Amino acid sequence: MKYEIIIPKKQVKFTFIKFSILVLLALIIGSWVFIYRVDNADFWGLFSEKNRNYAKKFLKGLMGVGEKEPAFLDVESWKNALKLTYETLQMSVMAIGFATIGMLFTVIPAARNAADGTLTLSKKWYGFLLFGFMRVLYIFSRAVPELVWAMIIVFIFKPGILPGAIALALHNFGILGKLCAEVVEDLDLRSIRNLASCGASSGQILIYGVIPTVMPKFFTYILYRGEVILRTTIVVGFVGAGGLGQQFKLSMSYFKYTEITLILICYLLLVVLADLASEGARWISE
Repeated sequence: MKYEIIIPKKQVKFTFIKFSILVLLALIIGSWVFIYRVDNADFWGLFSEKNRNYAKKFLKGLMGVGEKEPAFLDVESWKNALKLTYETLQMSVMAIGFATIGMLFTVIPAARNAADGTLTLSKKWYGFLLFGFMRVLYIFSRAVPELVWAMIIVFIFKPGILPGAIALALHNFGILGKLCAEVVEDLDLRSIRNLASCGASSGQILIYGVIPTVMPKFFTYILYRGEVILRTTIVVGFVGAGGLGQQFKLSMSYFKYTEITLILICYLLLVVLADLASEGARWISE
């Protein structure tokens, strides 16, 4: 008597990840079709002789070829650039400071486990009202780009580093708030329950249970967004928010290419210093 071994066929599940990949591929193909068919774009036209000559001229200008005194070799230009670099650093520190303060005051009400009472073991009737309001505030804050915030604030106040810092802070407040609220929501509640079983109040649970646990991740996100803000200052500078960004726009407008090179060098130094500072801060926190 013969027995047949039937191996069950493995069913292919259509998961969300596979669906997302298919949608991404469809968007990529559709974008290229639109570019070629509808917009009549020519990809190889980017490498035409005219564009190559423009690029060569621009690169020579950045390197100061044919210029007697390039800005990156002039002492006075360096003094002015370093002054603007300091202003840019001030703007970045103020922006991440404002965003962090706003996040710390709103992150607990914006966490779902605080709204339903599982975090502090004390449910309030207004918990979900605060939760909804804070989440909408975060969405609105990060949905408006830094450049738009800067245009609005510079229109209200006079141009300077303070409007730039406020614009950067408003956008990053929403991003930091969302990231840190998710950290609170993913918190292991066993330590919270242990504190509650010992008779700790809601305030004591927050101070001794929640804050020490979430602060390392908060600190990592704050450092990361601080580095991003440092790079984004060039964007808000285009609308008169001060710092290196404003000077970059002026140098581009007046075709002072060696000044652009000097500004890029200053930005490079700022980013390197920020990376070193963040690595040192992480090492100290560990």
